[in-house]
Amino acid sequence: MTPKLLHRPPPVDDTERPVPRWAMRLAYALPLLLLPACLWRLPFAVHFTMGQEAQDGTLPAVWLSIPYVLGLSVLTELVAILTIGLVRGWGEVTPAWIPLIGGRRVRPMAALVPAVLGGLVLTFLFTAVPLGDDRDLTLYGVVDSVGYTHDAWQLLATVCVTPIAAWGPITIALAIAYYRRRTARPANTAVCHGTSPTADPPGAQRRPRAEGVPRS
Repeated sequence: MTPKLLHRPPPVDDTERPVPRWAMRLAYALPLLLLPACLWRLPFAVHFTMGQEAQDGTLPAVWLSIPYVLGLSVLTELVAILTIGLVRGWGEVTPAWIPLIGGRRVRPMAALVPAVLGGLVLTFLFTAVPLGDDRDLTLYGVVDSVGYTHDAWQLLATVCVTPIAAWGPITIALAIAYYRRRTARPANTAVCHGTSPTADPPGAQRRPRAEGVPRS
């Protein structure tokens, strides 16, 4: 008797067309990829700066920082989990329990546009280009790099936070794969129209030989 496992591989037969293996793996890996950054920022809720050099006046009051940091981490994971819809059936047909739109077919553009726009925003938000002299070029302009009291703290921050830069590009790649999969023509289009891809064209078909005509 085969024991039942707690976690089984996600099914891929609930979509209209097969999902590429790379897209399935990337979508399910995204929440785990963002988890270290979510956990790393949690101590900031209680004003523990994770080795960053003290910056007076930059942290809000505890009663505000706790719900803000917790909410930001939870929202990050929820958005990452929502991205899995780009490789699952509930991203093509809305679940029946959702009011008003439950059970309706999702148009490809209705999923593509928000996903691509969100991916672009995430790419700009979490991309920083080092300029030297402890300065980085970001969406907000040139900013000073964050200093750390010890190299170990800086290494930990780099390991935890750097993967979040891939969030935007991964979302865009999954959105494009979703759109291409849902708008691709079926491979057996010719068969559906009563013809075969290997059949002779209509003009090349032989005409029936008239009866009584002797062979040469």
